[in-house]
Amino acid sequence: MTIDTLVVLAYFFFLVAIGWMFRKFTTSTSDYFRGGGKMLWWMVGATAFMTQFSAWTFTGAAGRAFNDGFVVVILFLANAFGYFMNYLYFAPKFRQLRVVTAIEAIRQRFGKTSEQFFTWGGMPDSLISAGIWLNGLAIFVAAVFNIPMEATIVVTGLVLMLMAVTGGSWAVVASDFMQMLVIMAVTITCAVAAYFHGGGLTNIVTNFNGDFFMGNNLNYVSIFVLWIVFIFVKQFGVMNNSINAYRYLCAKDSENARKAAGLACILMVIGPLIWFLPSWYVAAFMPDFAENYGSVGGDAAYLAFVQNVMPAGMVGLLMSAMFAATMSSMDSGLNRNAGIFVCNFYSPIMRPNASEKELVVVSKITTIMMGFIIIAIGLFINSLRHLSLFDIVLNVGALIGFPMLIPVLLGMWIRKTPDWAGWSTLLVGGLVSYIFGIALQAHTVESILGLGSDQAFTAREWADLKVGLSLAAHVVFTGGYFVLTTLFYKGLTPEREAEVEELFKNWNTPVVSDSEEQQNLDTKQRSMLGKLISTAGFGILAMALIPNEMSGRMLFLLCGSIVLVVGILLVNASKGGKRDLATA
Repeated sequence: MTIDTLVVLAYFFFLVAIGWMFRKFTTSTSDYFRGGGKMLWWMVGATAFMTQFSAWTFTGAAGRAFNDGFVVVILFLANAFGYFMNYLYFAPKFRQLRVVTAIEAIRQRFGKTSEQFFTWGGMPDSLISAGIWLNGLAIFVAAVFNIPMEATIVVTGLVLMLMAVTGGSWAVVASDFMQMLVIMAVTITCAVAAYFHGGGLTNIVTNFNGDFFMGNNLNYVSIFVLWIVFIFVKQFGVMNNSINAYRYLCAKDSENARKAAGLACILMVIGPLIWFLPSWYVAAFMPDFAENYGSVGGDAAYLAFVQNVMPAGMVGLLMSAMFAATMSSMDSGLNRNAGIFVCNFYSPIMRPNASEKELVVVSKITTIMMGFIIIAIGLFINSLRHLSLFDIVLNVGALIGFPMLIPVLLGMWIRKTPDWAGWSTLLVGGLVSYIFGIALQAHTVESILGLGSDQAFTAREWADLKVGLSLAAHVVFTGGYFVLTTLFYKGLTPEREAEVEELFKNWNTPVVSDSEEQQNLDTKQRSMLGKLISTAGFGILAMALIPNEMSGRMLFLLCGSIVLVVGILLVNASKGGKRDLATA
């Protein structure tokens, strides 16, 4: 058994232990799906950050970085922009919705019919995304351990599902924070190695194979600009709507939600510059590496760097980070979807009088079922190897996810709309997605624009243009339709008017939590996570004993020290909290 295999197995056991340790925190559906709304900002910020981060970052996105340089960073900067708007306004508002699942806010705003439309319409997007992330992880695992992709997807999915079922949102969010530290520590270490091995950033950019700032296969700069504009529009919508409010529903109060968004924003600005430096190094100094990775090709750029440049044992640590990233992202396909099914369908429609104990049991069963569905989707996506993993992710978001965001985003600003505006806008959005995302072909647009065969779009240009056109169409047609529904507003029933009034009252009323019970829970969060993280830090430091050159040992010391310092700070903070409570 190799060192890398031992490292991954040790991390597997660590993940299962997290779920087991936090199992006692779950006594209700609110605890299971959002931690009872009692979590500290640094935990919430970590999970908000990690939901936009997965193994795909090191496969599909790293492959795009290898091919097109700085272009991929734009997508993550758009994420950072979305989080910044969260910080300025939306994050505390989302926490103030005071709901267990985001779909409950949809019911308050648009009624029960729209609740069911959004319940069943939103699942395909997050399930497909989770399947893509699982497939991205399998690419790494299969390449490292020479295991068939299919077996990798099944086994990996089962392990991630076990952890989510055992501890619910407490385990998921707690592990997100620890995993964020591991990922940042590992990727900082890899970036440092790439920087010095490449002779500095300037030397890497100078030797990059192609146009570093604009990318390759680009004839029309206007298409690139259009893509940038609408990627920022898309990510603003993705981050700032009540469906994705689940990121902040677990925060203990409004101020902690705001701080969480600030942390996610900072990490999303710093992260890409660290994550993609190894891929840029590979493009500059190992341009022909893909020949050794078969069908995986350019998506293995990051892996190639670690295997060829980093010391023995670092591949196993990177694999652990990949599991960390994928687990946190799969939360949206597991825990979140299970919550929506139980709270917005099973409880109100199938079993209105179900006990809290029954709902918790059903929640865990539903999480398991969602896990199997995600595994099946991962296997299907694996069969589409001719498609770009990067393009699949963007198209899923543009064609399925974005139409759902328009009514819930605009609905918090445009109040006087009939209830049917919510579900009917989804239908219009689906039609727009079909026309501009599926039916529209490159030759049609080329014909409209009068482009000859020598002026035809490249594959990259058409992929970027298709995303841009789809998003633009949704802004104009789907968004325009929602605005037009205001012309048919004739008031709501007294019951519905009361629900809408309560929604907007909550939206504008800050949540404050400073009870002694909450302070005790804060101290327990710091203590448990501090000890877990410190243990992980010592484990990484011990990897410096693996036979490597001195430079390799130093990289493990750097990586382990980053994790250990944070763990020690949390343990000390918990001791301070206990002293404050004793004094009080």
